[in-house]
Amino acid sequence: MTRTFFLIHLLLVTQLLFSSISLAHTASTLSPSAQVSTQSWQILQEIVSENGARPAGSSNERQLLHDFTNRYWSQSTGLAVNSQPVTFTVKSNEKHSANVWITYPGKSEGHLVIGAHADSTGEDEGSQGVTDNGIAVALLLALGQQLSTMELNDSVTLVLFGAEEVGLFGSQAFTAALQADSRFLTGAPFPTAMINLDTIAGGDHLYVHSPTKKTYKRCDKDDRYNSSASVRDSLLSVASANALPFSLHPAFPGFPEGETGEWSDHAPFACAGIPVGYIEATNFSINGRDGYDGYSQTLHPLLWDCLDRSEKTACNPDQEQRWGYIWHTQADRLDKLNQLYPKRLRAQLNAVTELLFNFLTSDKSLPPASN
Repeated sequence: MTRTFFLIHLLLVTQLLFSSISLAHTASTLSPSAQVSTQSWQILQEIVSENGARPAGSSNERQLLHDFTNRYWSQSTGLAVNSQPVTFTVKSNEKHSANVWITYPGKSEGHLVIGAHADSTGEDEGSQGVTDNGIAVALLLALGQQLSTMELNDSVTLVLFGAEEVGLFGSQAFTAALQADSRFLTGAPFPTAMINLDTIAGGDHLYVHSPTKKTYKRCDKDDRYNSSASVRDSLLSVASANALPFSLHPAFPGFPEGETGEWSDHAPFACAGIPVGYIEATNFSINGRDGYDGYSQTLHPLLWDCLDRSEKTACNPDQEQRWGYIWHTQADRLDKLNQLYPKRLRAQLNAVTELLFNFLTSDKSLPPASN
């Protein structure tokens, strides 16, 4: 090694050392909420690089459910991580997935479940499942480490559901077990509220939803259906108090203001009589392929074949193929999203993290369980 090369090498090592020290110092000075958000972003990079797409029942989905929860929950919190096998059939093929969760005990009888689905779809189109739903999974993994250091008023269960994209099989199995045994969740009280995190970033607006007043069809005439907006309104109250950009979607035919359909993991909880709030980033003001249903997420012109911005719809609906979709398409990739929206994902992740953190640390207890 020449003297010059040695000096250059020493300089590089020194710079790296000081950079590491600086990053560590910066992390230590962040608020707990900001620390969770920063770590969530780092975990998302790992999910993309180690897993990528995660079709329901695939080895990638199982790796995320088991390896990542072991890495970020089991090893770091010292609490038991629980799992429930989920077997389902799609197109006559039997497949296997799981639900994985961790429960943090609180002082009251209130019990909040925060859930996100681990699987993704659209892999044939090139999707990595970043917004749907990797970013929410990353948030729960990071949040779990922070909750283990806190004294909680209400018990909190963080759960990753399997096989959402093919029929909500994970959340259905989870709520069925709860109804069969109200203390199924490691002895915690029956849940008094549920928050669903599904596609919490990427779309034009951050919304908080409640179920439709009309009973979901999947509830199979179950008289326990709960359409209460109490969780939604509590979240919006916290958002308003902290100047966070969350709102109700406006009323459109079939979807009254602030109400959402039965297409995500909140639905089985509503069917089981548990009040739910659903955080989602999309755009209900777009007249999409099937009307104003929130399925078109964005007015970014590069995600339309031809966008009529003034009318917020396609120039030629009969010919439009893209419809402003991110989820389930090649747009749901980290590299693509960072090009389309260089700052949006981080900003929305920060907002959702701060909302949850302030909600969890508020003085108000959840109501006692009714079951």
